Amino acid sequence: MGALSHIRVLDLTRVLAGPWCAQTLADLGADVIKLERPGAGDDTRHWGPPYLKTPDGADTREAAYYLCANRNKRSITVDIATPEGQKIVRELAATSDVVLENYKVGQLQKYGLDYESLKAIKPDLVYCSVTGFGQTGPLAERAGYDFIVQGMGGFMSVTGERDALPGGGPQKAGVAIADLMTGMYATVAVLAALAHRDRTGEGQAIDMALLDVQVAMLANVTSNYLVGGKAPQRWGNAHQNIVPYQAFQTSDSWIIVAVGNDGQFRKFVEVGGRPELADDERYATNPERVRHRDVLVPIIAEMVKTRTKHEWIEALEAAGVPCGPINDLAEVFDDAQVRARGMRVEVPHPSGATAPLVRNPIRMSATPPEVRSAPPTLGEHTDTVLKEVLGYDDAAIAALRGKSVI
Repeated sequence: MGALSHIRVLDLTRVLAGPWCAQTLADLGADVIKLERPGAGDDTRHWGPPYLKTPDGADTREAAYYLCANRNKRSITVDIATPEGQKIVRELAATSDVVLENYKVGQLQKYGLDYESLKAIKPDLVYCSVTGFGQTGPLAERAGYDFIVQGMGGFMSVTGERDALPGGGPQKAGVAIADLMTGMYATVAVLAALAHRDRTGEGQAIDMALLDVQVAMLANVTSNYLVGGKAPQRWGNAHQNIVPYQAFQTSDSWIIVAVGNDGQFRKFVEVGGRPELADDERYATNPERVRHRDVLVPIIAEMVKTRTKHEWIEALEAAGVPCGPINDLAEVFDDAQVRARGMRVEVPHPSGATAPLVRNPIRMSATPPEVRSAPPTLGEHTDTVLKEVLGYDDAAIAALRGKSVI
C-alpha cells in the first residue's frame, strides 16, 4: 500500500506541469483519475514521433511525451462542455480529496467546476490550479508556456554562453524546467494542504504559477541580485567564482572538471602533465586563477584535448580531482550506477507493447513509490470508474456515450 493509497485525485490537467504533479501523487499510491476530452485527450498524446511501438514494430497512438507524465493513472473521457459531463465531474469531485486543473483563469467557472462551486459540494476539498501567471495580477488571463516563462522569469539571463564568446547569448534549458518544477512545487503544496485538512478538516485552494516558480527556483542567483543589487550574467559552463570549474572538450567527447581548492588544482595539472601551472603565481590560488581565467582556461583546454573522456575520468578519479563525464542518454542508461539504481523500468502496456519508463527517484523504506500500471490509453477506464466510483449502470453509460458526453 502506497503512502497515499487513501487519497483520490481528480486530474483535469494536460501537457506537463499538472500531469507531473498528478503522476508523483499516483506513484506515491494515490488513485488518480485523469479526465480527458473524448476523441482527443491530453494534447501530448499526439506530440510525436516517437510513439510507443508494438512488439511487431508498428506505432501505437501513445507518444513518448505523453508516456513520461501519466503512469499509474486511470483515464476517463468526459465532455465538460455538456451539462451531463459537468455533472460527472461534480460527482467525481465529491468522492475525491484533491482536484488538479490547469485551465485558463476563470474558464472552469462557467461550467460550475471552479473552486467555490466544488467547495460547496465538498468543503474539505484541496483544489490546485496551475497556470502560467497565477490567479491574480495583470497577466493572470494570459496563457503560460514554459519557454516564455524561462525568459520572463530570468532563467535565460543566466543560462547560456557568455555574450562575448562564440555562441554567446540566452539559452533555454534542455527540458521544460519551469513546468517540471511547478509540478513538483504543486505536489508539495497538495501534500501540505492534505496534512492541514487531516488536522483541521479544512480544505483550501492552491494557486500555482509557472512564473512564480521560475523566479523562486533561481535560488542563490536571485539572492545574489537581491543582496548585491547587480543582475547576474551568463557564464555558460564556467563558474563565476571558481576556476577551473567547467566543461572541457577531450579528444573524443566532453568532461566536467570541478576543482574546489588549490590542492585539487595542483593534482589536476600534474595529471595533465603541466605541473608548472600550479607554481605560477598567476594560477597558484583560486582568486588569482579567477583574475587570470582568460589566459589559464585556454591552456587547460588544450591540455584536456590530449586524452579521451574515459582516460581523463580514470586518471582524475584516481588523483581525487572532482570530475565527471557529459553523457548522452544512451550512456546514461548504460551507466553502472544508473543500472544499479534501477532507473529504467519496463511496464506492460494495454496495446501489447512494453513501455520503457523512468522510475520515480524517491526512495522510502516503508512506502516506496511503485509503478503499478502503464500510462493509460485514452478513456481506458471510463466505464470502470463510472461504475465503481459513481455507481452508473450499463444503460446510463450507454446513454452518455450515445450523446458523446463520454
